[in-house]
Amino acid sequence: MYKAYYGLTKKPFKLTPDSKVVFRSEAHQEALAILKYGVLGKKGFLVLTANVGLGKTTLLEALVESLGTDVKLCLLNNPLLYRDEFFSYLAAKLHLPWDGNKAMFLIAFDEMLKNAYAAGERILLIVDEAHVLPIDLLEEIRLLSNLDVKGQDVLSIFLVGQPELNALMSDDRLLPLRQRIGIRFDLKPFGLNETKQYILFRLRHAGARHLHIFTDEAIEQIHRVSKGTPRLINIVCDHALLTGFAEDRPVINADLIQECVEDLHFPGEENPLPVGQSIGKDRDYRRALLISIGIFLASLSLLLLLAFLPHSSGGTLMEKVLPAPVQQWLRTIFESFFGGQSG
Repeated sequence: MYKAYYGLTKKPFKLTPDSKVVFRSEAHQEALAILKYGVLGKKGFLVLTANVGLGKTTLLEALVESLGTDVKLCLLNNPLLYRDEFFSYLAAKLHLPWDGNKAMFLIAFDEMLKNAYAAGERILLIVDEAHVLPIDLLEEIRLLSNLDVKGQDVLSIFLVGQPELNALMSDDRLLPLRQRIGIRFDLKPFGLNETKQYILFRLRHAGARHLHIFTDEAIEQIHRVSKGTPRLINIVCDHALLTGFAEDRPVINADLIQECVEDLHFPGEENPLPVGQSIGKDRDYRRALLISIGIFLASLSLLLLLAFLPHSSGGTLMEKVLPAPVQQWLRTIFESFFGGQSG
């Protein structure tokens, strides 16, 4: 609808991943290099995490397209399966027999690994959305690696998911799996400059005759509300182009971006757009802070109780329990905070 108005040959900000038009930020280039190294370097298990919308699927598509014919691939992008369903899927993708008998499947799988080693081939199992995997299925995946011919490292297993995957992996039952992780990588969002380069990259690949459709202030606003998340950048930019066309505005400024964000905002959503929240260290920090505040308030309550609750033999509990120097120190603190005498 707006393509001709802005001099474009196609929509620049489509939401569906396109491995042929991939903007590779420094973080994305590093992530793709690590994925390739995970295969070529025979690292066994690899864990890649990223928040929603940062381009995990696009990275995996780029990796798959780069694989040679010597790599047999099984990509599982919907891992909410029962154990037998998982083995059935794995068998179908790797052209192995499956009749519901796990023992026979493992024999066939082991034979496939030996044949792959003899032929100079590799087997790659990628589990996308791995943060939703049940623990028992993660354990089944780990046990598959036990079949790999000792010292020959034919099988590579990539677990790719949202940051919740790290929390899942911390379960004590998965300690044997954690000890096998050869590579970990957490994909970060775009910085401001990368957001600008990304928008220009998409416009350029859409045939834009000029690249100044978005003002610098508009791009800063896009980065602020999207927090550098490519999927949200696409949503905001596409909506802005449509709104700009409808309002006959050949140049999109920050005010128009704000108008679009208000249109896209979900009622009750804390952020202007539904941005994935980081967990892990931030969550642990908040938990520690709340615990510290709780301990402080409990201690303060106890001290107030000692200071003001009378004792049966006269005086207060504080005078009966605490040494005189401590009593004087506490009275000084109470006077500073409450402006009066305590006890």
